[in-house]
Amino acid sequence: MPVTTTDKPSRRQEMLPNGDRPTSDRSWPWFTVGSVLLFFSYGANNVALAAWLSPLFLLHFVRRQGWQVWMPLLLVAQTAASAFQLRGMFPVAGTAYYVFLVIGSLQTIIPFAADAWLARRIAGIASTLVFPCTWTTLDYLTSFGSFGSWGAAGYSQYGELALLQILSVTGLWGLTFLMGWFASACNYLWDEGYDSKPARKAVYLCFATMAAAILLGGLRLSFFPPSSETVRIASLSKRTVGAEPALDRLLANKATAGDLTEIRKRAGGVNDDLLLRADREARDGAKIVFWAEGNAFVLKQDEAALLARGSELAAKDHIYFGMALAVLNPGAAKPLENKLVVAGPDGNMAMDYYKAHPVPGEEAAMSLTKDGRLQILETPFGRVSAVICFDGDFPQLLAQAGALRSDLVLDPSNDWQAIDPWHTQMASFRAIEQGVNLDRQTSHGLSAAFDYQGRTLAAMDHFHASDYAMVADLPTRGVQTVYSRLGDWFGWLNLAAFLLLMIAAFRTNWLPD
Repeated sequence: MPVTTTDKPSRRQEMLPNGDRPTSDRSWPWFTVGSVLLFFSYGANNVALAAWLSPLFLLHFVRRQGWQVWMPLLLVAQTAASAFQLRGMFPVAGTAYYVFLVIGSLQTIIPFAADAWLARRIAGIASTLVFPCTWTTLDYLTSFGSFGSWGAAGYSQYGELALLQILSVTGLWGLTFLMGWFASACNYLWDEGYDSKPARKAVYLCFATMAAAILLGGLRLSFFPPSSETVRIASLSKRTVGAEPALDRLLANKATAGDLTEIRKRAGGVNDDLLLRADREARDGAKIVFWAEGNAFVLKQDEAALLARGSELAAKDHIYFGMALAVLNPGAAKPLENKLVVAGPDGNMAMDYYKAHPVPGEEAAMSLTKDGRLQILETPFGRVSAVICFDGDFPQLLAQAGALRSDLVLDPSNDWQAIDPWHTQMASFRAIEQGVNLDRQTSHGLSAAFDYQGRTLAAMDHFHASDYAMVADLPTRGVQTVYSRLGDWFGWLNLAAFLLLMIAAFRTNWLPD
């Protein structure tokens, strides 16, 4: 039974006499516009404004069509848009790729279904919260899955620094909520007309909240920028040294003596070059030097010798030296150790961090992981922690950096061209959320350094570089944010609100207009 506060039903409720939606020819142009904008709402050809407008027009279409019409059409539109937006980004292929696309698209239509079936039962401003609370809850819950926060709507707003400061309070989930609320509130006014006082109040409140978020974010950028001393950090990606060896037989534990000789030769050339360049950067003034993810590959039996050389270099140059290793251990159940080992200026090993979240698929199948705990390194340049590549897509993992009061986070990474620069842009959100300064060195992608407000301090694209080296001066002090202290409070708040709205939708006069 619809919830009303007057005897006269609203225009939106009049459209729904039997719990279904009549078709409306006038809504089809908005479906077309919304679908086109959907292709630019996330991913390789992202346009920040499109991510706000697309759900607005699609929601308008959904509210005027029966589910038998809008649901299959929206599923097709979302699947096609995902295939376009995320082309080449998936670590899966073949049938699994198409299954993944469809499953992901099914998830995106859930907020529209919730709005179609619940919002009409709730009167007033509260009805506008169904869509954003459902969307935000889904973004939050899926961040615990195998692909972390991939697909979260907020990433579409990269570069909008004043707005992005909301990350320091709510995390990603605040952005999803604002985008969803904008669509829902505008549609409420669109449905009810400007003469509707509740609809006007909903839009005014939504717009005031958005304006406050942007204004306060701008003030944070202007009045509270990083002011600490800086430290020079040099990060390196490997250069091609000789032909790539075939590792298939090695990983299958079928390598011959000749194979091992060739692999050691290849590894030695790459690692010698990385050590030489690290020494050069230290002599040029870098206090912290580290390599990109897995750039030094080494057989397990040769690992100690390589680490000894790195330790000697760190002691000689008085630096903190991060060696990102791909340690190959043929015959082991998990033959790959993807880790970052940091030697201090005293030559002792100060950190030994294993990648916590290998990419699902081949990498996850072969990678040895440990406890998933971030480590902290006390230095004259602040408290230093580290993650590796895909780890940065898991906000809950980086929450450890905030809890440990890290000032600097090193992020050795290795991407591929299809996710360049998107993946590095995603990582920058962790800096704002946790109040840390982030340095991400990326082979086959965008390397970039960000301060804790998301400013880009240095950048180097692998596909437009020759020496594959980035030097950045990062602040030595981070800040504690609301989000780093309270965690996913806003995600849980949206989940609770969604459950309350479900109850309200089936109770008469539960919520006032």
